[in-house]
Parts: sequence; C-alpha cells; structure tokens
Amino acid sequence: MDIRLIETPEELTAVEELQRQVWSGNDIEVVPVHMFLAAIHAGGMVIGAFEEGVLIGFVFGFPGFDPSPQGLQPRFCSHMAAVHPDYRDAGLGFKLKRAQWQMVRQQGFDHISWTYDPLQSRNAKLNITKLGAVCNTYLPNYYGELRDGLNVGLPSDRFKVDWWVNSQRVRRRLGKRPRPPLDLAHYLSADVHRVNTTTLTELGVVAPQFLDPPVGSEPFLILEIPADFQSIKSADPTLAVEWRLHTRELFEDLFKAGYLVTDFVYLPGNQSRSYYVLSHGESTL
Repeated sequence: MDIRLIETPEELTAVEELQRQVWSGNDIEVVPVHMFLAAIHAGGMVIGAFEEGVLIGFVFGFPGFDPSPQGLQPRFCSHMAAVHPDYRDAGLGFKLKRAQWQMVRQQGFDHISWTYDPLQSRNAKLNITKLGAVCNTYLPNYYGELRDGLNVGLPSDRFKVDWWVNSQRVRRRLGKRPRPPLDLAHYLSADVHRVNTTTLTELGVVAPQFLDPPVGSEPFLILEIPADFQSIKSADPTLAVEWRLHTRELFEDLFKAGYLVTDFVYLPGNQSRSYYVLSHGESTL
C-alpha cells in the first residue's frame, strides 16, 4: 500500500469517484477537482492510499483559524476522510489520519479539528479511542439538510473534535506502543455513572431511555449510542430521529456542565453495544 500526497487533476478525479462510492446519493454533494486544487494551492493537502495504483482511501484538509482571547489562532481543518467499502475495518482510516498527523506537524500546526456524526460508532472508535481526539462541542444540524445516502432524512448534528497533535495523549495513541484500550468492565467496576440505557423494540432495534441525571460533578460518565445507527435508520427512520434528539439533549447539557468526551468503548458480539466516556474538566486528561 502506498500512502502519499495527491496533487494532480488526474489523480483528484479518482477522489471524486471515491466520494460517490462512499457517500451514495446526490452528485451535488461531491467535492470537485477544482475545489481540491484551490485548497492545495492555499496550503491544504489531500493524502491518498493506493493499492496497485488504485485509490482506496483519502483524507483532505486545509488551514484555518480559531478565535481566542489572544486573537485568531491557526489550526488545520480536516474536512473529509473516506475509505472504499471493500477496505473498511482494516485500519486504513487510522493509517491515513496518522499520515496527516505527521504532515500537518511538519507544517507547524499543533491543532487539527474536524466534525463527525456522534451516532456513528465506527467513526467514534477511530477518532476518540485510536487517535486520541477529544470533544466538548456539539453542533446541531451543522450542515443543514444533507442529500447523500448516509445522511438524508436526519438533522446533520455533529461533534467538532480537537486533535492536539503534540500532546502526550495523542503521541501515546499513535506511538509504536499505544496504551491498551479500556473496556466497559473497567468503568463499571469504578461505579461510573450511566446517563442513559437502551431497550429493544418490536423490530429488534435499540431505543434510548433516559436514566437519572448525574449528581454533582462525577469525574466520569458513560453514555450509550447504537452500535449500528445505519441499521436503525433503515429499519425505523422515526426511531433514528428519536436517537438524534435524545443524544443531542444529553451532550449539550453535559458539555455545558464542563464534561468532554475522552474515550469510546465498543463491545462486539451478536448484540453489540457502544458507549462514550465523558470526563469532567480538562484536568482528567
């Protein structure tokens, strides 16, 4: 496998086509070659993964700024990442993001941010658990109405995650000896408070239920999401919207209370389960 920068119109045409394969639906959602080229010429980058010369994944981003009390601070905006359906769950997304981490550090940035759907457990596992990004920003209906096959019919709520590329946390996750992942048993044995739970519907998919809100400022909380949100959307679109609004309310309240997402736990099996771990205050990092 060859992972490298993509900079020519000919190779960027393959990036257009891969978008159509990953996000099926309206072609108007596809980022065109000329937009990629404009971003590249302004300091952005498209990194591709190739197998025998065929593009099987890419990650795309560009420079930006964050407002702060000290004025605008530079950051790198990682806007898109895609892996061909035949290569999912093979670690390719991690390899592409790691290549981006290396190249962006060489540009002098220490902060990368991007958005993703907080109900997509595959993305949560990559972004939070494997890459070491954190989140305390919830963006309701951030992109408005999206028309691609993965997002149509739902409010486009997103997490904005922060990836502090020079932090010890991130270096440990991307090093040759990453820290062993924690599982649900670790948190339950520490009596970590659960803020919600699930029940099975007649269609055999999980529905959300609120539990008692946390009392005071517990150092850690766990919050459950569906392990396979796309299957819920296909089986019961109304329930998918219920999940969106349920988790929106919880995350917005918890972020206002000073919590941030710092870990994600996925339990495989016939009835897979997925949980975010939230820590109170940045000192818990």
